[in-house]
Amino acid sequence: MPSIRLSDEEMRYITLFETITGATAKDCIIDDEGNRIIFLIKQGEMGIAIGKNGVNIKRASKLIGKPVEVVEAADTPEDLIKNALFPAKVHAVKIARDASGRLVANVAVDPKDKGLAIGREGSKIQRARILAKRYFDIDLVIIR
Repeated sequence: MPSIRLSDEEMRYITLFETITGATAKDCIIDDEGNRIIFLIKQGEMGIAIGKNGVNIKRASKLIGKPVEVVEAADTPEDLIKNALFPAKVHAVKIARDASGRLVANVAVDPKDKGLAIGREGSKIQRARILAKRYFDIDLVIIR
């Protein structure tokens, strides 16, 4: 995992999120373009982070004033991308370099889950791209 420097604002959001949920946030991404806050949650703590019927996420969103999204951390780029696209059913993630040398992740999803994987206005695929770039220097995530 690369060392990531968090801003004071991101640190405050992590503290607030951890206080509300009791889950461990490993990272916080302020996505101004998507008007949301994305938290990377310690593996195995998704249930705690979300809370019964999403109560913790709703409370965090209300206090922060922006939609809050959570993604479970992973050790491999393939697993991180799968987690970022959840609940879409991902069959495979293949990572390779393209002709210009960029790292590209090709994601095979169940055809009926393609819309779910892309998300409204591309929000899910964008979330996967942000995390893949931040943690594994993957330049592009493509849903197939």
